[in-house]
Amino acid sequence: MITDFTEAFDALAKNLDGELYLDELHKKLYATDASVYRKLPLAVALPKSEADLKKIIVFAKEHQVGVIPRTAGTSLAGQCVGDGIVVDVSKHFTKIVSFDATQRAVTVQPGVIRDELNSFLEPHGLFFAPNTSTSNRCMIGGMVGNNSSGTTSIQYGVTRDKVINLKTILSDGSTVNFKEITAEEFEQKRNLKSLEGAIYSTIYNELSTPEAQQEIQANFPKPEIHRRNTGYALDALLDNNVFNAESNTLFNMCKLLTGSEGTLAFTTEITLKLDDLPPAEAVMVAAHFESINTCLEAVVPVMKHNLYVCEMMDKVILDCTLNNREQQKNRFFIEQDPAAILMLEVRAVTLDEARIKALQLIETLKESGLSYAYPTLEGNQINQALELRKAGLGLLGNIVGDRKAVACIEDTAVALEDLASYIKEFTALMAHFKQDAVYYAHAGAGEIHLRPILNLKNSDDVTLFRTITTAVADLVKKYKGSMSGEHGDGLVRGEFVEFMIGKTNYAVLKRIKHTFDPDNIFNPGKVINAKPMDEQLRYTPDRKEPEIDTLLNFEDSQGILRAAEQCNGSGDCRKLPEAGGTMCPSYRATRDEKDSTRGRANTLREFLTHSERKNSFNHKELKEVFDLCLSCKACASECPSNVDVATLKAEFEYQYKKENGSSLRTRAFAFNAYLNKFASVLPGITNGLYKAKLSGSFIRKTLEVAPERSLPPLSKKTLRARFKKLRAFNPKNPIKTVYLFVDEFTNYLDAQIGEDAVVLLQRLNYEVRVITHSESGRSLISKGFLKQARKIAQKNIKTFKDLVDAEHPLIGIEPSAILGFRDEYLRLSKNVEEAKMLAKNTFIIDEFLNAEIKLGNIKSTSFTSEAKKLKIHGHCHQKALSGIEHTFNLLNLPANFKPTIIPSGCCGMAGSFGYEKEHYALSMQIGEQTLFPAVRKAAQDTLIAAPGTSCRHQIKDGTQREALHPVTILKEALV
Repeated sequence: MITDFTEAFDALAKNLDGELYLDELHKKLYATDASVYRKLPLAVALPKSEADLKKIIVFAKEHQVGVIPRTAGTSLAGQCVGDGIVVDVSKHFTKIVSFDATQRAVTVQPGVIRDELNSFLEPHGLFFAPNTSTSNRCMIGGMVGNNSSGTTSIQYGVTRDKVINLKTILSDGSTVNFKEITAEEFEQKRNLKSLEGAIYSTIYNELSTPEAQQEIQANFPKPEIHRRNTGYALDALLDNNVFNAESNTLFNMCKLLTGSEGTLAFTTEITLKLDDLPPAEAVMVAAHFESINTCLEAVVPVMKHNLYVCEMMDKVILDCTLNNREQQKNRFFIEQDPAAILMLEVRAVTLDEARIKALQLIETLKESGLSYAYPTLEGNQINQALELRKAGLGLLGNIVGDRKAVACIEDTAVALEDLASYIKEFTALMAHFKQDAVYYAHAGAGEIHLRPILNLKNSDDVTLFRTITTAVADLVKKYKGSMSGEHGDGLVRGEFVEFMIGKTNYAVLKRIKHTFDPDNIFNPGKVINAKPMDEQLRYTPDRKEPEIDTLLNFEDSQGILRAAEQCNGSGDCRKLPEAGGTMCPSYRATRDEKDSTRGRANTLREFLTHSERKNSFNHKELKEVFDLCLSCKACASECPSNVDVATLKAEFEYQYKKENGSSLRTRAFAFNAYLNKFASVLPGITNGLYKAKLSGSFIRKTLEVAPERSLPPLSKKTLRARFKKLRAFNPKNPIKTVYLFVDEFTNYLDAQIGEDAVVLLQRLNYEVRVITHSESGRSLISKGFLKQARKIAQKNIKTFKDLVDAEHPLIGIEPSAILGFRDEYLRLSKNVEEAKMLAKNTFIIDEFLNAEIKLGNIKSTSFTSEAKKLKIHGHCHQKALSGIEHTFNLLNLPANFKPTIIPSGCCGMAGSFGYEKEHYALSMQIGEQTLFPAVRKAAQDTLIAAPGTSCRHQIKDGTQREALHPVTILKEALV
């Protein structure tokens, strides 16, 4: 027998098909979820099979360590945090095992994503109804563990209502299927001489007496509250033919296991009951209110209509969206400055019928006199509004500083008729504590996500954290409500379970837990025997805040540490390509937590907080988590908390180089503008060396470039050289004068595209000026040479600040180069106000042309009427900091051009990333997710448009198709 614990883990690791991690990096990655808690685990396991899971459970039982199940890790109550073995099934347990359309049932492994499952089911006219705000990355296993509900529960119920069968591994390593059984089968189960038999016997012994049933009915939440998740669902086990002879319902242990937070058994397969897709046509009424109280008073009358959605957002969340790039476009329906909005959706078979229902709903609102505006939304407008609401949880992390909207009382649910009274008392309670709470609600279900704003780094607020939660628990119990509607008990509410359901019922829960798990290995400290809610917090109260000097300016988030702390764990970065967007390309390829935006922000936070080194950036673990970051900037816009990992990485690279230096390859890529300037003196010789087998191979090997990569040829003549002749063609009476930023990529590698841009602008009657200026500094920023990048930024700001204004804008061709003026220059410049003024009048050429089209200065008559189909791949920086719609609109201007946008995310090249030999395979894997198949599928006469130089190179290497810059396409289309 192995006695040394380290040796025991090593032996376990060798015996698994999956992975077992014991290193500090993985422990830090899995120390937190989306809650306020932190606990370093002993190990992290990524099992590949049920056999692996059994080995882990047997090991845990033998060595008395906990097993903490985890899928997407978006739990708000700390369910995924623990000091045992975190078992992450999100990577390998992702199969849809079986599907029966006739029986309307599907069996899945716990790592299947909710939206992915519904994409599979949609062609069959079916769906899994529970719909959380995290539905594009949350997994079925987590939904079962928490008994998730979401926006659809008022029509379709909660996860507990949908679970038919659970295949589980019990604490003794045995496999048991829990499903519906008759009273006779129940009796047979009781007589089994096994752990399964003991479980059924305990359930019968505890629940069969009238006294026990009366105790449950007297102390559990009101039965009409369908969102209730306090403790184990004993009340849900009573209405069946085992405990009620008059009931026709069969007994199903799944009712108990759903919502048990992985504390009773480890689930390996889940069979779900499915629903028909809702009626196809929908209209949403977004009712506006001047106060929270009037909003909630309106819930009862509007719920008399057959609503499919009844959701509330308050002013705090709406104001958060003001500064979120991705969400600004979704605010189109907001009128004036509402204190709250109720989003009310009606559905019907036809749109006319849905509109009639919406008018009837508006009439009810008008009669109530509670609402002041009732905009109606249809089609994609509804998706935009729901996306705004969905983003609410993550957007709460946008509050700058240490005070945050804290999840502790955010999951209370009361009966609908009690809602308005409950909220009045709650509001008074918050006023007593001098709190302006955040109201984020499933109002139609009587559940309000109420969050006090606290600084949990401060011991006084930690005390308030407990005091407020205790007071709200008293209030919820007064209304016989549920302290947890759908987020679970976890660490934050676990200690209140006994208070909420009474000592007698709590004792029953403890005995049931002991029967299922006598050694307390399954997620210990959750639901039963929970530690105090104010222990195991993410931050040590009253700690001395680390002082971290940075070259980049992080004043907007009060320093780089707080910039990393903005990540609240909501896990938006774990969505897959099918969910749309770009974030996070490396995670989409590897599905490893360390390669997500959340993983990088959490790891940076951990080391900046706990490092004992003088340079707290100097850790190989940080180098590892940032290694696969493509600096795509998607997180800067798609992360609801605007966690900009590309900027964090740039600062890390700078700080890490101080101690570790940089490689020849890194310097070559960083200073490529200087190298290309030298090489462009004799471009023919340089290109010949690139193409020649021997010399090309030598260059790749020396610079550690992937041998499969083609090397980008230099233009025969630079753009600056060409412009000496082109300036003669400037119009005499131009509409406007523009300054063209000649970036280092266009000048040396894509000079023809630069010439096309100049010709296009001139022929459209714009004067183009090219002056002497520095390179953009993009490569220097990406590789962490920030001192050099700062000098360049300062020079460029000085060069252009007195020349550029609204009538003389600065425009650029390569998105990553010109957008630095609007992004990193604001952090590099010592004069931020000058940088901001310049940024206001700096544009990608696509933006500029689109704005001129809207002004009527450019018309379709300037272009051919020839029919062409085009597919557009947007540059990541463009999508994050500008918008691909500009490219679409300008390519849509020629009368018979038919552009479509490829929903492609990142191409995978990302500057030098795709050239680097160790990143090549991943780069191509990212390209293969959406972009390459879409390009290959396009007809040969379809034009492929891509504004980014790296993107065009990647498309060429990955598909052998030539992609064109939009300005080239438009220049060729001129008449």
